[in-house]
Amino acid sequence: MPILDLKSSGGYLHFDRDQCVAEGQKRASDYQNATPFPHIILDDFLAKDVLREVVEQFPDREGRTYFDRPQERLKYQFDPNTVDGFRVRNLLAELNSEPFLAFLSEMTGIPGLISDPYYSGGGLHETLSGGHLSVHADFNLHDKMKVERRLNLLVYLNEDWPEEYGGQLELWDKKMRAAARSVLPVLGRAVVFNTTLQSFHGQPDPVKCPPDRSRRSIATYYYTAYPIEAAIKTRTTTFQTRPHSEDKPDWKMRYNHFVGDWVPPRLQGFARRLTRRKG
Repeated sequence: MPILDLKSSGGYLHFDRDQCVAEGQKRASDYQNATPFPHIILDDFLAKDVLREVVEQFPDREGRTYFDRPQERLKYQFDPNTVDGFRVRNLLAELNSEPFLAFLSEMTGIPGLISDPYYSGGGLHETLSGGHLSVHADFNLHDKMKVERRLNLLVYLNEDWPEEYGGQLELWDKKMRAAARSVLPVLGRAVVFNTTLQSFHGQPDPVKCPPDRSRRSIATYYYTAYPIEAAIKTRTTTFQTRPHSEDKPDWKMRYNHFVGDWVPPRLQGFARRLTRRKG
């Protein structure tokens, strides 16, 4: 049985929020206390039949983002927004959904997670035989959304993948002395981990699969907003009076607008309590 079920509504598969919360809570201690940094490895994470559908709809490589440089060899990246496969789009949308964010938040202890509809750096990944990805720490800021990266999720799509094919994900200690974990990228296995300046990971050894095979995965990344209390003033709903109209706001509404616009955020609660005493 998979850890997270996908329920069908007219052929569209979706997560159940209550199950996501419960499964996240079960794994919170293991995740948050893991070394060399918070992470978890989850076998049978999703139904293999669903992942096989994703594999069947895996897109062609022509015209796709391609990396071939010393740090990253023979690797393709596919934006799900440009993929025709129904199940690919369905599953990636659900991995960005609120029930799945609830699973991640409960497990990791990180509130207010934000998914990435742009799939910046994420989506579907494919590394050809001989390809690799050097050990690294990920970028931390999303250029378009202006939010901070906090989590990586990788779901592997490789059936019948013996250890000699290689392609293991490695999680390294903070001082880059040794790999603390090595993860074979087999079908249905998922890895979630915190992304910080010291979350060193990669697939540094070249893939050794036959030329007609490749290492495939789903990658999605999750973010939180920057603290903004000092930059943006808190305000209540701002109603406006129409010209030549009698629908004018009362003194409490005017006072609340004044508080929202001019009183420092830390003092706003006190200022509004004064109106409740007065009114």
